[in-house]
Amino acid sequence: MLYDQIIVRYGDLTMKGRNRNQFEKRMLQQVKQALVPFGSVSYFKSFGRLYVRLNGQPYEPVADRLKDLFGITTISPVVSVQSELEEIRAAALSLMQSIEKPPATFKVSVKRAWKGFPHSSQEMNHLVGGHVLRAMENLKVDVRKPEIELKVDIQEEGTYVFWEIIQAGGGFPFATNGKVMLLLSGGIDSPVAGWMALRKGLEVEAVHFHSYPFTSEKAKDKVVDLATRLSYFSGAPMKLHLVPFTDIQTRLAQQKSDNIIITLMRRAMLRITDKLAERNGANGIVTGESLGQVASQTLASMNVIGRATELPLLKPLVMMDKQEIIREAEKIGTFETSILPYEDCCTLFLPKSPSTNPNLRVVEKVEALIPELDAMIDAAVEGTEVLVLTPSGIQTVHTEGEDDWF
Repeated sequence: MLYDQIIVRYGDLTMKGRNRNQFEKRMLQQVKQALVPFGSVSYFKSFGRLYVRLNGQPYEPVADRLKDLFGITTISPVVSVQSELEEIRAAALSLMQSIEKPPATFKVSVKRAWKGFPHSSQEMNHLVGGHVLRAMENLKVDVRKPEIELKVDIQEEGTYVFWEIIQAGGGFPFATNGKVMLLLSGGIDSPVAGWMALRKGLEVEAVHFHSYPFTSEKAKDKVVDLATRLSYFSGAPMKLHLVPFTDIQTRLAQQKSDNIIITLMRRAMLRITDKLAERNGANGIVTGESLGQVASQTLASMNVIGRATELPLLKPLVMMDKQEIIREAEKIGTFETSILPYEDCCTLFLPKSPSTNPNLRVVEKVEALIPELDAMIDAAVEGTEVLVLTPSGIQTVHTEGEDDWF
């Protein structure tokens, strides 16, 4: 196997100010967690970089896993050798000859970080480049626009030879910007919103409302699959809170206020999520709302619904078109699951003509006519089932009322 290490670069965002050590520590934890299935890999950390030593593991699956982790800007597969001239030249030639589609032009860029090395960077450009040119007759040097830029990074502990710089997830490391609750409906939009929240360095706990027996086990399984997929991108376990919503939904429907039933439901959902956030140390709520997409997502509706919580409501999709959201869902691998035809509680009791401009005072008046609503919301919180998911599936199952379990 040619490659024996992978350089992981964090980028400028994680290197600024006093947070640098925190970000680097979190990135190392995240990478280690994600690469648990590749048991023999090891790690070496330097300023602004992490080196993953493959130790016999195949390069491609390890690189594919790293590319999807947030906080990593780029990765490069490298050949590492001792910092000696002949070993460096041999590694450079071997790497150039291994490229599947041989380039017509190249250049060598040497960075001599170890000043004890006997040749300067400029000398090494010629010493390495000349060695490669003599062995590859059809290759030419182009210092302006080469097809391949062969990079040689000379460090005291060893030299790294590579040419690929592969874009990774970017963003911030997991859980470096706080924790939020994600309203995960099972549709196309909310998993994309969750993915965007993870990319911003937020720890995400998903909240799903079900109305058994009106909604099926398959609808629940669908949401579990979506949350499992999101846990893959986090590189860490993810909580999924499954909230029983049947009693509240049925009671709201009895008020015969069909035009605002969706508004009433979503306000109740936010009140429940608010309580779950307080219990779990979250400081915000993420939704998959996109402005004007449905009746409950007009500006007026979002205003009335949002008054049900004092927590910040984060809406990363709010200005995106549906086709843009679908493209993102396809890219992150949630689209095919999201379009499975299993109902969720949001499709129940759907009125023919939902209000697009609900009146806050009217909504609050209807809620006041249900004196037991507060108790029902508390009961829903206590009856919430909590799954802890990993990329490989369910890890543990608990109820929200249990203490000291996670």
